[in-house]
Amino acid sequence: MFATLPENASSILDWTWEDLQPYYADLAARSPAPDSVTEFLNHWTRLSELVGELASRLYVAVTVNTADSAAEKRYHRFLDNVYPPAEAAEQRLRQKLLSVDVVPAGFEIPLKKMRVDADLFREANLLLKAEEHKLSSQYDKIMGSQTVEWEGKEITVAQLRPVYQEIDRDRREKAWRIAAERQYRDRDAIGDLWRKFMDLRLTIATNAGFSDYRSYRWLEFHRFDYTPDDCKRFHRAIEKVVVPAAQRVAERRRIALGLPSLRPWDLDVDQRGRPALKPFREASELIQGASAIFHRLHPQVGAYFDTMASEGLLDLENRKNKAPGGYCTDFPAAKRPFVFMNAVGIHDDVQTLLHESGHCFHTFEKSRLPFYHQREVAMEFSEVASMAMELLAAPYLAKEAGGFYSKPDAARAVVEHLSRSIQFWPYMAAVDAFQHWVYEHPSESIDSEVCERYWAELYRRFVPWIDWAGLEDIMRTRWQRQLHILTIPFYYVEYGLAQLGAVQVWANSKRDPYGAVGAYLKALSLGGTVGLPELYAAAGAKFAFDAETLSDAVDLMEHTIEELEPATP
Repeated sequence: MFATLPENASSILDWTWEDLQPYYADLAARSPAPDSVTEFLNHWTRLSELVGELASRLYVAVTVNTADSAAEKRYHRFLDNVYPPAEAAEQRLRQKLLSVDVVPAGFEIPLKKMRVDADLFREANLLLKAEEHKLSSQYDKIMGSQTVEWEGKEITVAQLRPVYQEIDRDRREKAWRIAAERQYRDRDAIGDLWRKFMDLRLTIATNAGFSDYRSYRWLEFHRFDYTPDDCKRFHRAIEKVVVPAAQRVAERRRIALGLPSLRPWDLDVDQRGRPALKPFREASELIQGASAIFHRLHPQVGAYFDTMASEGLLDLENRKNKAPGGYCTDFPAAKRPFVFMNAVGIHDDVQTLLHESGHCFHTFEKSRLPFYHQREVAMEFSEVASMAMELLAAPYLAKEAGGFYSKPDAARAVVEHLSRSIQFWPYMAAVDAFQHWVYEHPSESIDSEVCERYWAELYRRFVPWIDWAGLEDIMRTRWQRQLHILTIPFYYVEYGLAQLGAVQVWANSKRDPYGAVGAYLKALSLGGTVGLPELYAAAGAKFAFDAETLSDAVDLMEHTIEELEPATP
């Protein structure tokens, strides 16, 4: 008999390694034979679920309140005392399973990942990876503490975002400059963190026998279906196809606003002078509207979302000392997702909730798979789950469909989303190209000032429609505010690849709405049991890097924009 694990994951939140070690020892003492592999995997799954949930809950606690010193202490205790020995124990279990000449059904891809993980594992890297997590928490703390004084009140930088949508251009500029100057003040602190990140990552790669960090990270991310050269091909395709389309989007805006050029504070205001979209005042209204949209889209996704709302798995409002950004994590033992956001009452918040909810639906669907390792999905497809949901939900944004807006405002919201999506691809290419350069030139890029110069070069190449005259210092440090560059290296091209997949899913929905959602859910349910090309195909899309596929997607997006909101003559 295997040692019996607790039923309730919350009961282990204060566990130390000494509490967990007997369960790992019990599994490691067993030699799974072909006829007992399933039982071995069942018990390993339960143990991994509990440890994964412990890590997720402790991380959530430090992001919902970066000033909570007790939560930070608890998380660091986990990183120092539980994470390293647990990873070492996981390595022993991987080696146990790999020694058995049997592959359970649906376990081919997980086993391939496991072999890579076993090859990459170095005990010397465990404490270094724990330190990397701590540096990420420091970054979150810096960003979460950025507040400004606005109209007599201390508010977060994020809470200025609604002002950027106001008609009054002077107020937009004033708010934008106040926020940018406050962020710029942390330039040196983030530069210091950057050097520490780089030193750690280069040491981790060297310890694992790699001459460069990118090669190590590529395998750590299980990128079996494409190469760095494919990414660079994608960058070139974006430069050829999408940058001109993004400039057309920008030119429509510039002409409509009657400006000689677009400044950074001109990018969020409605280009036709309409008041900013105000979809909700309280988070409860955001939840209610999203629930109605999801029920119209498909009863299953509606039920999933209602489960999250009723179980308190949505932390949506922005507040001081909350970490920046938004994310969806999962509690593997409970088989539940959790959404973290910084909502301030604007349309971006609606899009963010739709996006993160797509990740949630993925968690619900893949959690039906029997083994923990089958539920680990490549991020290139995880982001299809989220980005496709933004587009699939678009027809239901109007109040008559249960959403947030009048019919004209709903059309306006879709136009805004498609326009930004077109302009996102070039920005994504800049971020990804920057990361390739950083780790191709580690001796140079450890200096954040060198990074600033190269970032500026890339930004002008891929995002040429913004006028930064007199603001060059702010633009050069824009990379510091892209948290993926600092805290999740090489995690960004996924958004570009997934957006291309998502547009294809959306194109299918225009022909067969219910069938497209059904294929989408079917693909989500496959988890990590098949490769990226197969996952995309199951969702009705093609995993691609080429200009032709991009061109088809951009044509549909531009056509829809013109159909919903014809350009002003």
